[in-house]
Amino acid sequence: MARILLLEDDAQLCKWVAKGLGEKGHTVDTFFSGAHALTAATQETYDLLILDRMVPDVDGLKLLKTLRAMGDKTAVLLVTALSGADERVEGFEAGCDDYMVKPFAFIELLARVGMLLGRSSEKASGTAARLAAGELSIDLLSRECFRQGQKIRLTSTEFKLLEYLMGNPKRLVTRTMLLEKVWGLNFDPTTSVVETHISRLRSKIDNPFEHKMIETLRGDGYVFDA
Repeated sequence: MARILLLEDDAQLCKWVAKGLGEKGHTVDTFFSGAHALTAATQETYDLLILDRMVPDVDGLKLLKTLRAMGDKTAVLLVTALSGADERVEGFEAGCDDYMVKPFAFIELLARVGMLLGRSSEKASGTAARLAAGELSIDLLSRECFRQGQKIRLTSTEFKLLEYLMGNPKRLVTRTMLLEKVWGLNFDPTTSVVETHISRLRSKIDNPFEHKMIETLRGDGYVFDA
């Protein structure tokens, strides 16, 4: 499990998040002050930093910029009540790996934490040019997909969708996360674009075969399990 630094000046929210992550086996160091969090981040080793953008003294954005300027590449999830596109862009330009707006459901926080930790592990071990899950495989260079040796033709969007799901096996992937990562949308267009593409992807990689790999968790999102 991971060691996580949590910077959050809302005592109740901080306790709730730390308790939830702790129950999942993670070790969480909590801070209400950005200055104290910065000291810890430079003296200790963490797998992930969860930073509230608006806290006393050194806010989460300043802390992030300072660490990146020092060459620190630890994964960072920026959490804030600021939901505008400009604030999101500012966060990513500062070097955050993901951005989540308050209020949020713990199940989504957990999903994003899992993905960031998984991504950090991939960086440490090197990124492969091919993803394989059971009898399904995709080539990230040729953009080809195969199941049971049979080539499956996917559109560019379907391939990106499958790549993201396969890259995060057995983890909850929410609709919001897919809109952000596959379509580049930082808002919910209130359309069925995700559901439509999941349905089309299923018709190609799942329906013709006995074992179904894409599971829907109604109201929460999707889980890919080979």
